[in-house]
Amino acid sequence: MNEKIRPEDALLYHAQGRPGKLEVIPTKAYSTQRDLSLAYSPGVAEPCLAIADNPEDVYKYTAKGNLVAVISNGTAVLGLGDIGPAASKPVMEGKGLLFKIYADIDVFDLELNTKDVDEFVRTVKLLEPTFGGINLEDIKAPECFEIEERLKQELNIPIMHDDQHGTAIISAAALLNALELVGKNIAEVRILINGAGASAISCTKLYLALGARAENVVMCDSQGVIRSDRPDLDVRKRQFATARDLQTLEEAFEGADVFVGLSKGNVVTQSMVRAMADNPIVFAMANPTPEISYEEAVAARPDLIMATGRSDYPNQVNNVLGFPYIFRGALDVRATEINEAMKLAAVRALADLAKKSVPDAVNMAYGTDNLLFGRDYIIPKPVDPRLLGTVAPAVAKAAMESGVAQAPITDWDAYQGQLARRLGQDTRISRVILGKAKANPKRVVFADAENLKVLKAAQQVKDAGIALPILLGNPDVIQRLMAQNHLELGNTPVLDPRAPEQAALVQRFADLFYQQRHGKGVSAPEARELMQARTYFGAMMVETGEADALISGLTRKYPDTIRPALQVIGREPGVKKVSGMYILLTKRGPLFFSDTTVNFDPTAEELVEITEMTARAVQRFNIKPRIALVTYSNFGSAKGADAEKMQQAVQLLQQKHPDLLVDGEIQAHLAFDTELLRQNHPLSKLVEEGANTLIFPNLSAANIAYNLMRSAAGFEAIGPILLGLRKPVHVLQLGSSEREIVNMVAIAVVEAQDQA
Repeated sequence: MNEKIRPEDALLYHAQGRPGKLEVIPTKAYSTQRDLSLAYSPGVAEPCLAIADNPEDVYKYTAKGNLVAVISNGTAVLGLGDIGPAASKPVMEGKGLLFKIYADIDVFDLELNTKDVDEFVRTVKLLEPTFGGINLEDIKAPECFEIEERLKQELNIPIMHDDQHGTAIISAAALLNALELVGKNIAEVRILINGAGASAISCTKLYLALGARAENVVMCDSQGVIRSDRPDLDVRKRQFATARDLQTLEEAFEGADVFVGLSKGNVVTQSMVRAMADNPIVFAMANPTPEISYEEAVAARPDLIMATGRSDYPNQVNNVLGFPYIFRGALDVRATEINEAMKLAAVRALADLAKKSVPDAVNMAYGTDNLLFGRDYIIPKPVDPRLLGTVAPAVAKAAMESGVAQAPITDWDAYQGQLARRLGQDTRISRVILGKAKANPKRVVFADAENLKVLKAAQQVKDAGIALPILLGNPDVIQRLMAQNHLELGNTPVLDPRAPEQAALVQRFADLFYQQRHGKGVSAPEARELMQARTYFGAMMVETGEADALISGLTRKYPDTIRPALQVIGREPGVKKVSGMYILLTKRGPLFFSDTTVNFDPTAEELVEITEMTARAVQRFNIKPRIALVTYSNFGSAKGADAEKMQQAVQLLQQKHPDLLVDGEIQAHLAFDTELLRQNHPLSKLVEEGANTLIFPNLSAANIAYNLMRSAAGFEAIGPILLGLRKPVHVLQLGSSEREIVNMVAIAVVEAQDQA
């Protein structure tokens, strides 16, 4: 349920520290006098002159292209009504925060002290040179209609009144999916709208654009059904007036397929819902109290699909699913407006996304194991990280196709990378790996296939064409899990090493293993017993060519999983020590950490080998390794065993590999702070770009560092990537997410491709 918010807590949240929720942060260097001269006088004259000569250069030299104004006069704030412009400012700041965290759009909130439409429009028009887009917010009807219409006609930047169109877009996506689930056609269903304000009118128009028929729509206001014979109708209500002989909301419920509530709480009764057609759809979106409670509606009609505006019930219609990504797409192609085509593209993108497998991070956020498209999940959750990469491109493409884009996108892969980097989740490496894997998928054994995460990952890699999964485990358990979670892995092999039908294969593997290990304390019976363990069986499948790679370790301790791989497959020729590498995806780009999983206290010579293997792995991702051997000392500034060991390792590396960009020993912060490094150690090889690869003095330091970066800083991690084995085997960290498993499978496939 929603956490109860105490008034004093809300006030403290907004007042503590720096008051409010937004600040302005410089995006350019400003620490030196030269920086300031470039930022302001005299250097600033150059971009000014360039823009004067070519006005379009304002997008090149200023923040206009990523700057949206959130503008209100405070006349219709949330559920608070006309509270005035100053009192509306916390809401507008909050809207700005959402723009930033969901789509990396910068916002200035502007609260205008006027209720006069002409004055409002004139003020916003005067501000056009500053902004790339305008989000109108919390302006009461009917003034909001005229303000938006006039601004769209008179300005050449995207403008949207989110109170009108946001709810329309999200609810339309939900409606499409709900109708699909109940097998009804939008052109045939009877739709009842309760409410006749800005949002209700916009919703109805959008439903009509999607195929609903005007004669099937009934709209009610506070006076009852909006009938064509009512004398009190304005031009906007009259377009939705019905000729049907209906007077009251209760009468309008009879036989309705869809109810859309945009009015006030507790105006709908259970008897009204019972009067609806089979498999009714109820969107009770009054906030915070719906037109009818979720519990009452479900009790009245068990066959119902319901959505509300609340986060504590299924199917929340939340505007944050729309406006950040719609503006992102519009800004990125410099659209001159947000038109119907762009809104419909957002609707369809949201509807389609709800049908796809849900990431673990979303399931965890909502305390469930497996959200699935169905009656309780018809629209994506607001925390879904895929929204930006799904909705924004759809909107951008629609802008281009409808002729309102001034800067069309030509490289969509690069655009997806740009979107990922905006939220500090640079997935370029992931995309490279996934693309390579899809080009030639390999057979990957999953040793922990009785785990739901593993099965979902196997489903993903199969569907995406990344790999050909082979599942190890009890077939009955696996089939039951698949059936319960609507997974369909088709003819994917399922092998149980303990099942009688695998006895011959187990014996063949045992004979091979005994030949390998009979001089190392393994007897023939022990070899057979070990081969019935899935980790040993899977490793032997890879060794014998029955499979190309092994993924294991999700439910086992790391040493218990790596041992079978070492015993069955062994190290690459010339490799003395295997090691583990993690990739952390940060806003500054990917960082590579090694050795994070295997070697407790490597010698200088072993560190050299670890660094060499790590460098080769980084190069496989088409990235030049910039390597720092990190500890507590900077280039001999402090004594101690670790400092001296790292210093010796650097010397050995520079002797063996003079072209390798490696330096140290160095403190971790200095490896990234190139300005500080230039001031204090200008001869360092890292002084130009800083490090992207860190080698640690021992397992404790490496493991602590990557776990802190992953957990405290919130960076996405890929790994651990096992380096130094003859064939691809990767040992998952205990409790790895579905996304992490998929990434590891793709890495294993690419390694198998290289080795083939």
